Amino acid sequence: MKLASLNNGRDGELVIVSRDLTRAVHATDIAATLQQATEDWDTLSPKLEARYAELNEGKAEGAFDLEQNTLHSPLPRTYHWADGSAYLNHVQLVRQARNAEMPETFWTDPLMYQGGGDKFLAPTEDIEAISEEHGIDFEGEIAVITDDVPMAVTPEQAADHIKLVMLVNDVSLRGLIPGELAKGFGFFQAKPASAFSPIAVTPDELGDAWQDGKVHLPLTVHLNGEKFGEPEAGPDMIFNFPQLVAHAARTRYLGAGAVVGSGTVSNPDPDGGPGKPVAEGGVGYSCLAEVRMVEKILHGDSKTPFMHFGDRVRIEMFDREGKSIFGAIDQQVVKYQPE
Repeated sequence: MKLASLNNGRDGELVIVSRDLTRAVHATDIAATLQQATEDWDTLSPKLEARYAELNEGKAEGAFDLEQNTLHSPLPRTYHWADGSAYLNHVQLVRQARNAEMPETFWTDPLMYQGGGDKFLAPTEDIEAISEEHGIDFEGEIAVITDDVPMAVTPEQAADHIKLVMLVNDVSLRGLIPGELAKGFGFFQAKPASAFSPIAVTPDELGDAWQDGKVHLPLTVHLNGEKFGEPEAGPDMIFNFPQLVAHAARTRYLGAGAVVGSGTVSNPDPDGGPGKPVAEGGVGYSCLAEVRMVEKILHGDSKTPFMHFGDRVRIEMFDREGKSIFGAIDQQVVKYQPE
C-alpha cells in the first residue's frame, strides 16, 4: 500500500496512491490524516488496503490524477523524529578525515540523535538557509514510521511495529556541527527541518527488496541535474531498522507516527577504499560531507563545496524495473528572507 498527505493543513490530508504513482483517492472517511491512521493501524489499515486494491484495479470512486507537487511529507509533523547512523562507512570516513579512531562500541551500539519533528518540509519545498557559511548539506536516507512501540522491545518485537517506509533528506548545516558537538550535548541548530519523500509505502510493497529489516535497493541522488550517488542501501547497513527502533525505545515508549531514520546511505569501495565518485566508476555519495572527507583522506584537502543558494538536490529510489517507488524529494536551496 502507498500513502501520502495532500499539502492541506498542518497535518495534511490522507490519500491513497496507486502503485505507479499516477492516481490517488481520498481516504479521509477512513482516517483524516496519516497520524490518525498510525494510531489505530490494526483497525484502519485493512480498510485502506481494500481501497488501495480498488484504486489499482481502476474501481475506486473519486480517484484523480496525482500531481506530486501537491503533496507534503507523508507526516508533515510528528511527535518523534529520531535519526540513526547505521552506515558506519560514513562515520568511519568522517573520523578518519580528522585522524580520530572509531570506538569499538560503534559496531554494537547505534548512534542516534533526536531531531525536530514539529515541522517537516514538503518534498519539493525550498530549503531556506540563513548563510552559505553554515555549510549547507543534504543527506539521502531511508526512514520508517511506526505504530505505538512499547518500551524495551527487542529487535524481533520492534519489526512488527514498522508500518511504513519512506526516503529522507536530512538537511545538515556542517559548519555548525563541530561547535555544537564540542559542547557535549548533541545537535540542535545544525539540524534544520528535514524533508521526506512524497509517498510512504508498506514494507510488502518492496517485495524481496525488503529483507532483514533493510531496503536492498540503490538510493539515487542528483545534484544540479548530475548523478551524485547511487549507493546500495542494504549491504552496508550495520544496524537494521528493527534494531534502530528497539534502540530508540530502550528506555521510553515511542508514540504512533514515530519516525526513525537510517542515517546517510554509504558504501565503501569493494577493495575497502573510501569510495569513488560516480564519474570515476564508483557508486558516489549521499551527502557532500562524505565526498569532502574522501578528498581530504586522499589528497589532504577538501575541494568540493557545500551547497550554494540556487543549488538543487533530488533524492529518489527505483525498483528493479526502473520505476519510482516513493516519488522524489526535489529541493532547491534559497536564502532565508524574514517576513
